[in-house]
Amino acid sequence: MAKLVLIRHGQSLWNLHNLFTGWVDVPLSAQGVQEAIAAGKRLADEKFDVIYTSTLIRAITTAMIVMSENKEGKVPIIQKVNAEKPLDWFKIYSPASEANMIPVHSAWELNERMYGELQGMNKEETAKKFGDAQVKIWRRSYDVPPPQGEALKNTAERTIPWFQKNIEPQLQAGKNILVAAHGNSLRAIIMYLEKLSEAQVLELELKTGEPVVFNADGGKVTRAA
Repeated sequence: MAKLVLIRHGQSLWNLHNLFTGWVDVPLSAQGVQEAIAAGKRLADEKFDVIYTSTLIRAITTAMIVMSENKEGKVPIIQKVNAEKPLDWFKIYSPASEANMIPVHSAWELNERMYGELQGMNKEETAKKFGDAQVKIWRRSYDVPPPQGEALKNTAERTIPWFQKNIEPQLQAGKNILVAAHGNSLRAIIMYLEKLSEAQVLELELKTGEPVVFNADGGKVTRAA
């Protein structure tokens, strides 16, 4: 049986200030760091074969802090793609060191929902400007995007096919996987795994820094008790 752990990044500085973040690359707040440490302690006994993150620093940092608490002692190492130097600059020449590492892959498909013209705006001020009803539609409808942005439907259309291609085969092969990403990209994955309706996924809330654990047995993936 394989294990899949999904974790929304810890609180970011823009979460702290109640701003729409989307694809803006904002770091964790002090509270977010502590949330990641707490998640790492909770997952300390888990053994991971592969780690995936979005390309955004708040998700990458969360994954690395989580792994700093892991008792297995393996080292998470970010795999370089389209790097500024040839890939042999990043090559590990020690077989022992290579055997003791966990590859970390970043994928833009796991990035947060892109909030378009709302990015960087305060959520309360946005409600005053456009009205509570309109902002609620942008935030909570499945298929109505904010201006120049994505709806949850659009996020699901990039995240779910990526998950099917990259993660499902590894779960079927018995690999234990950690995914550190964002509220909306992870909601899309959970919608797919748990066969949630559009209405049900809108009610799904994921707290910052809190792991959601699934067991994978063959082709069946179920949430752990």
